[in-house]
Amino acid sequence: MELSIVFPAYNEEKRISKVLENYFSFFSSKLKNSFEIIIVPNNCKDKTFEISKEFSRDKENVFVENIPYYVGKGGAVMRGFEMARGNFVGFVDADKSTSPEEFLKIYVNSMGFHGAIGSRKIKGSKVVPKRVFSKRISSAFFSLVVKFLLDLKYKDTQCGAKVFRKDVAKFLSEKIHEKGWIFDIDILNVCKKNNLNIKEIPITWVDDEGSHISSIDGVKSILRLFRYRFSKYPK
Repeated sequence: MELSIVFPAYNEEKRISKVLENYFSFFSSKLKNSFEIIIVPNNCKDKTFEISKEFSRDKENVFVENIPYYVGKGGAVMRGFEMARGNFVGFVDADKSTSPEEFLKIYVNSMGFHGAIGSRKIKGSKVVPKRVFSKRISSAFFSLVVKFLLDLKYKDTQCGAKVFRKDVAKFLSEKIHEKGWIFDIDILNVCKKNNLNIKEIPITWVDDEGSHISSIDGVKSILRLFRYRFSKYPK
């Protein structure tokens, strides 16, 4: 098994079917049977689990792990990491923001490193359509806060597409405890503290209007980031 792809999913009944079909078809052509897809619906109030289960029914390398209570995106990804069998293990948002072609780029570039992360903010990257000014400002402000508090070198910590070596993924599944939207920062901070070499890869990102992240979520994430820095981080 070369690659495990984890899809954390929260109320994605309108989008997940096509995304799974695209990923399965694309990676079947590229990796044959040496990849697996792990779908982790979490606390869903719609038919995300049923749609995912039906998709997996006739596929030996597609698995569904339903978590009916809240564990957050972070908890869903880490559960997928625990289950993964691939030499490389990654996760991607269950929407159409990262195409399978772009995820393949991250996977290929992770070889020779402990892992690789997609980026929307370095040279060669592209966001389609171009983000509105307010989103660009809020994103830039969040990046400044992350840089100030944790001194992470990455331009884009929040891109929902990351790939790691199997041993790193298993290590992270034991160490990561953040459940909400800053779990990506927890991942990269743990990698930094353990001197892991993570490469940042420019990708083309389709900015989806159906995002579950609200302005309130953004404010809560910043507050949570301060708590993370001054409580958990020093330990």
